[in-house]
Amino acid sequence: MNSYAPILGLIAIAAVFAVGSVAFSALAGPKRFNRARLDSYECGIEPTPQPVGGGRFPVKYYLTAMTFIIFDIEIIFLYPWAVRFDHLGVFGFVTMVMFIFLITVPFIYEWRRGGLDWD
Repeated sequence: MNSYAPILGLIAIAAVFAVGSVAFSALAGPKRFNRARLDSYECGIEPTPQPVGGGRFPVKYYLTAMTFIIFDIEIIFLYPWAVRFDHLGVFGFVTMVMFIFLITVPFIYEWRRGGLDWD
């Protein structure tokens, strides 16, 4: 347990700093709300009226975000596997082949939905 003490201490300091920063900004920040402050800001242009419910985004935004998430997940699992490849043996190889197969499913979905077609 002594080897985890610095990590737990750092987590506690980070939590106190995060909660303290939010609490201090709520206490010390200005409380004056007016129409200009509550209105959305669009680079100095008069804001356009928003539809009820906030409107809809095209699916391409979500597919692009999904691409980055898939790449992140691949890197998180493939890098340690590649570093320790020689010690994992056949079990590690078969497991990674299954992982690669499963990770291609979102790529195929995204490809079929047109997420990889850049206009």
